[in-house]
Amino acid sequence: MTFNTALSGLRAANTDLAVTGNNIANTSTVGFKESRTEFGDVYANAILGSGSKTAGSGVLVTDISQQFNQGNISFTDNTLDMAINGVGFFVLSKDGSLSYTRAGQFGLDNSGFIVSNDGARVQGFPVNTQGAIAQGVLSDIRVQTQDLTPRTTQNVDLRFTLDSRQNAPIVPTFDPTDTDSFNSSTSLTVYDSLGNPHILTSYFVKTATPNQWNMHVQIDDQNVGGTTGTPAMATYPIEFNADGSLNTATLPSILVDNWDPANGAFGPANGGAPTQPPTSSNFVINIAGSTQFGQTFSVANADQDGFAPGRLTGLEIDDSGVVFARYTNGESLVLAQVALANFDNPQGLSPLGNTAWAESFQSGEPVIGAPQSGALGAIQSGALEDSNVDLSEQLVQLIIAQRNFQANAKTIETADTVTQAIINLR
Repeated sequence: MTFNTALSGLRAANTDLAVTGNNIANTSTVGFKESRTEFGDVYANAILGSGSKTAGSGVLVTDISQQFNQGNISFTDNTLDMAINGVGFFVLSKDGSLSYTRAGQFGLDNSGFIVSNDGARVQGFPVNTQGAIAQGVLSDIRVQTQDLTPRTTQNVDLRFTLDSRQNAPIVPTFDPTDTDSFNSSTSLTVYDSLGNPHILTSYFVKTATPNQWNMHVQIDDQNVGGTTGTPAMATYPIEFNADGSLNTATLPSILVDNWDPANGAFGPANGGAPTQPPTSSNFVINIAGSTQFGQTFSVANADQDGFAPGRLTGLEIDDSGVVFARYTNGESLVLAQVALANFDNPQGLSPLGNTAWAESFQSGEPVIGAPQSGALGAIQSGALEDSNVDLSEQLVQLIIAQRNFQANAKTIETADTVTQAIINLR
């Protein structure tokens, strides 16, 4: 009996040595989670009276549990390196099978998919046709490496403040070449259907009527306006209230629907389409929020929704896992959002190797969501989570496991001595 007890101790101590050695070996493994050997004592099954005392039958390893406490975060120079600050696992897919990891050493494969070192594809939420993230639709994250196609300007936003202290221009007839015929002007770049840039200039002329102005528009020094056909100098009356706010009740629709960049009037005939679906107009100028005060003319916002073609220059990933692509034309498009998974019992996950785990009955089903939602942690791009192994602690544990092994070996030696003494009795 004593031999069996000591043998169980040797086996348990040997398992403890193996677990501790594995922890030490993975001290530098990104995303590794240390394991702990858990023991339980053994008693022979017997019907005993109340309060009976029996010697135990040894020890056994009841569990080898992984500890999913947070590891330190180290920063790298690779944007696709990702660390989870908080709860959660990255979701990977390979050959249709899902796995989960804390190791965020990711890169791009030859098809543009974000993958782990063993080729498993990182899962996330894609972007729908409206440019919004489709939550709940899990798919491979793919970076579109081809050039960004141009987009025609269809909306222009201007927000400005006109100087109420100014008088009507001394030249009564507006002439864009004569600065004495208008009070103020501002310009911005708009784009045709081929991504060719054009300069849109807005002129503001104060009238003799208090709080009333006229607005004129040109593109590349050519007249455009709200009359379809031959470009003409359109006049858009703008009226302000006594408190300086824009009178939206009298504001006309500033619609430019006779701009035809293909006809050569706006520089070389470049083939750019004059119209874009779904509307028949080129674009609308929105001046909501503009004001008139006793201060120098200023422009608070001058923006438009068109852009030239562009080439991919880099990627960015924010704390919520949203993946942005940056292009040479200054645009930044949302490609997808990295998904994270959590489990009711992470210690029940089945280890697969390569710092990955699989769902099991003990872990429960994964709850998949966006980073920073619910209990899920945040994503840190350009960083990796280090192993959570405390090397000093493991070296001490190694000594303890070695002592336990030696002590159980001594028990066998002592039991052998006792047995030999009994055999030698005459």
